[in-house]
Amino acid sequence: MTNYTSLKAKKILAIDKQIDTLVRKIELLRYVNPENIEEEKQKFFASKYLTDPNFKYPKRDFDKFKLHREFFTLDLEAIEDDTIRDLYEDIIYFYSGLIQCIETIGEGKKFYYNSLRSFGSPTEADVENAKFILHFEDDSETNPIFKPKYAPKEAEDIFRAYGEKYSFDYNIKHSSKMSAIAMVLNSTKTLVINSNHTYSDNEMAILTNHEIGVHMVTTMNGVAHALNIFSHGFPNNEETQEGLAVFSEYMSGNLTLKRLKELAYRVLAVNGLAKGYSFSKTFRSLHNTYDLNREAAFYITLRAYRGGGFTKDYLYLTGLKKIYNYYKSGKDLSILLTGKVTLEYADKIEYLISNGYAVSSKFITDSFAENANKNKTIDFILENLK
Repeated sequence: MTNYTSLKAKKILAIDKQIDTLVRKIELLRYVNPENIEEEKQKFFASKYLTDPNFKYPKRDFDKFKLHREFFTLDLEAIEDDTIRDLYEDIIYFYSGLIQCIETIGEGKKFYYNSLRSFGSPTEADVENAKFILHFEDDSETNPIFKPKYAPKEAEDIFRAYGEKYSFDYNIKHSSKMSAIAMVLNSTKTLVINSNHTYSDNEMAILTNHEIGVHMVTTMNGVAHALNIFSHGFPNNEETQEGLAVFSEYMSGNLTLKRLKELAYRVLAVNGLAKGYSFSKTFRSLHNTYDLNREAAFYITLRAYRGGGFTKDYLYLTGLKKIYNYYKSGKDLSILLTGKVTLEYADKIEYLISNGYAVSSKFITDSFAENANKNKTIDFILENLK
């Protein structure tokens, strides 16, 4: 283990602590979810899908100028280790981009361009992958596992029962102001359940493995390190984290064609955004061209257009493919569970562990122990994504 009283270690820990103080208020999902989703949905439907919603967002509770200044005046030159200093430089630029995203939420193109810088947008190959998935027929209309069944309180009981697989404590709360049907807030170790949604058996199987099995696992592993960057997140960690979470659905045997199609629709929604389509045009494309029911089409379009254009959603599919390939190559998934980390930084994570600045994952995603997928169509699709 590293001697944390050494001058070299003290300098690293001091800068890491300063960053920890600065980033506590910049969890993007706290700000990008509209507060008036249901009201605007009803207006949109009443307009026959012609009048774009006018979403309102939570107020930012930090001084953006002060935060930027404090990030870029950190004394990174004090870090003598080149590998660790380079990592922290990347982290500062990444967090600066997130601040720019948050400060422009609700400002249309300004937010969209900041989102592009932080998350990118789908390539032609990504769009072709999405269309490839949509060619397959599924039985979701008749299969009872997809029928709404559990009220939010019942869903909470299922989450709590599933969480007993892991020896950690977390919070659960309900919210009517979210575009997802469930999500983990990393900073408060909280699972948030959408109080407007009725959950199916398949959704509960997916969400337990996705939200608790990966997002909460990496939250809890992240706090085990002396370095807080494992908790707050490595640069561009969203693709890896969402890829791991959907991969957990696959390994647990719960990834269905319906779910893959949902991820494909998200890619098409972000692609519509990138092409300059209005909210209503992208919605009509999903609803009319691809026969997606209007509720699902609305929420998928909302996810892509919230804030002014949030491009992150295409990363679920690209992340899944990268994690699938990583697993098939025989590499150790546990290194990617050490916190909110990024696959492309795997070598740096191993470097931090070998030099005593980080520890191996305490909690391992339950589904990663054995592949329970029996659906050959799902395997065929994952093998053939570009």
